[in-house]
Amino acid sequence: MKKLLIATKNKGKVNDFNQLFSKYGIEILSLLDFKEEVEDIEETGTTFFENARIKAETVMKKYHLPVLADDSGLVVDALNGEPGVFSARYAGEEKNDLANVHKVLQRLQGVPKKDRTARFVCVLAVAQPNQPTMYNKGTCEGEILEVPRGENGFGYDPIFLPRGFKRSMAELSLVEKNEISHRKFAMDQLEQWLTSK
Repeated sequence: MKKLLIATKNKGKVNDFNQLFSKYGIEILSLLDFKEEVEDIEETGTTFFENARIKAETVMKKYHLPVLADDSGLVVDALNGEPGVFSARYAGEEKNDLANVHKVLQRLQGVPKKDRTARFVCVLAVAQPNQPTMYNKGTCEGEILEVPRGENGFGYDPIFLPRGFKRSMAELSLVEKNEISHRKFAMDQLEQWLTSK
C-alpha cells in the first residue's frame, strides 16, 4: 500500500493519521485533495463497524484507492448503549455538542454513580480494492459525570471521566487525552496490522 485515502475533511484527523503512516512510507490523502466531491454518505448502519465500512467502501469505489474511514461515539450502559451511532446528532439532526451533553445528563438524572459506566468507541475500517475490509476497534472506559467539567476537547468530553482519572476528558491536556483515547487504541491496532504485513 503506497497511498491511503482518509475519508474525512477534518484536518486534525488527517494529521493524526499522517503521523502514524509516514514512518511506513505511505502517502496520506484526504477528501480535501480531490476536486470532485463525494456526495454525503448516509450512515445507515446500526453499529460503528457498519458505518465505518459503508464510508470506507463507498469512497474506495469512487476513487479506486485504499481508504480508511472511522466511526466513533459514546456508549452509555444505563441508556442501553445510547447515544452510540447517533452520538453526533443525539439531540437532533443539527450537530450540537451542548444539546447532546444536556440530553445525556437529563436521561441519567437519578442514576447512581456506580451505574453511570460508559465508554468512547472508535472503529477504523480499511477498504482496499479486491480485498476484504479490515477493522480495528479501540475503547476508552469511564463513567458519566453529573455536571460538565473542563474547557478542552469537544463533544461529550466535559461529562466523561476516564477510568483511573480524577479529571474529565475536557480537563485533560491534548497530549494526555491522546494517550488514552479510543482513537489512539484503534490506531495502535492498525499499527500492529501494518507491521505484520
